[in-house]
Amino acid sequence: MAAARMGLKTALFTLNVDLIAQMSCNPAIGGIAKGHLVREVDALGGIMGEITDAVGIQFRLLNTSRGPAVWSPRAQCDKQAYRLKMREVLESQPNLTIKQAEVADLIIEDSSFLNCNPERSEAKPNEVAGPAVYSASSPRTCRGIRLRDGRTIGASAVIITTGTFLNGLIHCGEQQYPAGRSGEPNAVLLGESLKQLGLRGCRLKTGTPPRLDGRTIDWAYFELQPGDADPTPFSFRTKKVAHHDSQVPCYIAWTTPETHRIISENVHRSPMYSGQIQSIGPRYCPSIEDKIVKFPDKTTHQLFLEPEGLNTHEIYVNGMSTSLPVEVQLEILKSIPGLETAEMLRPGYAIEYDSIDPTELERTLETKKIAGLFLAGQINGTSGYEEAACQGLMAGINAALKVKNEAPLILDRTEAYTAILIDDLISKGTNEPYRMFTSRAEFRLHLRIDNADRRLTPHGRRIGLISDIAWSDFQAKQQRMESMKNLLEKTRLSGTMLDQINAHVGTVALGCPAEQSSARSTPCHSERSEAKPNAVEGPAVSPGDANDQRLTTHDFSSALGQTLSQLLKRPEITVETLAPILQTLDPIFFDRNNYSVVKLSSEVRNELKSIETEIKYEGYLLQQQRAIDRLKKAEQRAIPDWFDYGAVSGLSREMQETLLKVRPHTLAHASRIPGVTPAAVSLVNVFIEIQSKRRHQAAML
Repeated sequence: MAAARMGLKTALFTLNVDLIAQMSCNPAIGGIAKGHLVREVDALGGIMGEITDAVGIQFRLLNTSRGPAVWSPRAQCDKQAYRLKMREVLESQPNLTIKQAEVADLIIEDSSFLNCNPERSEAKPNEVAGPAVYSASSPRTCRGIRLRDGRTIGASAVIITTGTFLNGLIHCGEQQYPAGRSGEPNAVLLGESLKQLGLRGCRLKTGTPPRLDGRTIDWAYFELQPGDADPTPFSFRTKKVAHHDSQVPCYIAWTTPETHRIISENVHRSPMYSGQIQSIGPRYCPSIEDKIVKFPDKTTHQLFLEPEGLNTHEIYVNGMSTSLPVEVQLEILKSIPGLETAEMLRPGYAIEYDSIDPTELERTLETKKIAGLFLAGQINGTSGYEEAACQGLMAGINAALKVKNEAPLILDRTEAYTAILIDDLISKGTNEPYRMFTSRAEFRLHLRIDNADRRLTPHGRRIGLISDIAWSDFQAKQQRMESMKNLLEKTRLSGTMLDQINAHVGTVALGCPAEQSSARSTPCHSERSEAKPNAVEGPAVSPGDANDQRLTTHDFSSALGQTLSQLLKRPEITVETLAPILQTLDPIFFDRNNYSVVKLSSEVRNELKSIETEIKYEGYLLQQQRAIDRLKKAEQRAIPDWFDYGAVSGLSREMQETLLKVRPHTLAHASRIPGVTPAAVSLVNVFIEIQSKRRHQAAML
């Protein structure tokens, strides 16, 4: 899509056109950190966010009881509608041709041994591929693809996004069979072709839970989990999500001691524990048998019952990924109250697949050994739709820029989670499916969901992915927000304003609005869990506590004469409290509001919350900006021999052990140690100063 929108003739080859954008696992988009990635894809000009807004059937803004750095949207999607809508958008895109065929091989030109291998000779570029481009840095260049039926397609750049299809092998108990996902063939020929090219590879594993017939579930046993009343869209270009008034609920379930007994007695039949599977699965999305074995002290584990669409009764059992035999899966289900009579429509299974060592890649996601060949998604060792989407977008952008002989788009770690993901992969590699977390970012208060457009949309506009209309809307939004921020900074609280607020206080609760507060519970799930507040994200203002408070005249009387921005910096004050004043002072800003000032629309509310964050956390943002500047200058800074890693607050025990074992001499050395994250290096850098001052003070005593 990116290459086509940038004006290049582009072809998309897939094994089955009818299954483009099929959601292989959970039909959900977003979640903790994953929602950030979708926002960034959208800000750059991608389409995942817009499609989600069109077909989402439940929307929730997660982590709102924490600081704004970790707020993240999540949507349950209609599985069938997502696939159909994505295909509709792709087929309507100029310059993009969709073909159904199996890619069996790559056409490689070796400039150091040109034309000596007729099987890998250069293909002539065609109208789909455009003119050929050569690389001066690599003797080998990818010049196109060869299909299973013998046809060849010339191309100036090739992007491979194989998901779990590359030599995929499904496991369900003692049974195993080749497949890309259930019911679909794997890609064996392409997998063997990549091995012959000398690219280092590894074998990874992932899994999926059983699906149930919702008509056979006793829903009375489960806790209701509704969506937000006025959902926050994923796309900056969406004013209101399509199903905002017809969302469906999810439900929360729990395993029982009987569940654990069944799993413990049958764990030897799990391919993960019988030795049938040798590859490594995702650490942060473990199978149910993994949970029982690795956390034996836990007497219960949380599950989520999630609908797969509006026109199906199929229910996804989130949290119960398993590769146990079918009969054991049935026993497990019957051990959970409310699921005793549930019919299993599809069993869970595990799948092994090939991937390429991501250290084989440049920052553009082009392979180092073969010019013009780009890789994106699970083939690079990642997990999840969102991680794949941001890679696919960046690979498409940089492939197009390469064909145009223009400079690549390389984002910095301090400006996008997308950059963090790519930098982690190419710098450290991965031996397990990589999942994005907000904790992977050193300066996550700068990388919020509300400012993704401000960070990245100018890049998207420069390369041609942002339309004139979208760019005009973006500029208008920035002007509105800047004007409102200036208004808050210049307007001083008067007695009249105080009376206006007090008159309004009985109808407006403090803290985050009800639309955002549905995620106050803390379920134990990697997509839904809540991060602990710290100095990186800013202090949290708990909606639960704040909603129980009401302001009085006394609370404001001491603030008379202060600017509204100073008032807003108080932790107990939110921008909703000031909405009556702001609507009087700047009615044009609120013209888009479909509700009263008591209940703001998601569009107006989100812009106000973004302004509030910039004001309320100004000190933290400035502090982080200085830290960003210092860290860049301190990459070669020496780590003293006396430095105590055990005294570094926020450094995990695993990280402490790794650093103590190696004892790096400089921060740059520490950053190159496998397993040591940039966030850890940042902490070490800060604590060098802290411990140095303490030693100096102790020496003065």
